[in-house]
Amino acid sequence: MSRYAAARFYTLPESLDDLVGPTSGTVILPRHIDWGPHYEYDLADEADVLLMYERVIREAQSPDDLRAYLNADLLRRHWMHLFLPVRACTAWQTRFPELTPRVAAA
Repeated sequence: MSRYAAARFYTLPESLDDLVGPTSGTVILPRHIDWGPHYEYDLADEADVLLMYERVIREAQSPDDLRAYLNADLLRRHWMHLFLPVRACTAWQTRFPELTPRVAAA
């Protein structure tokens, strides 16, 4: 693991209920979260939702960023399909155990 990855801080909300971002339409993320080419995320397109949520979780600088762009219901629905750094995933699942995958009983 690089020193950057080991020191990287991920912003977390106090509660998943704080996440009241959009559930439909298109979203354009601010440059401090998504500095690539201009891109509109269509929330009706699952691939766009996944990509947008991954970027917001990785790059949010404050809980306000999370509140503005993430929605708790969409996050719960798509959590298992997000491609996130291990440290980010661990931080979120430690704070919000409901996001931790359930192991099927044998």
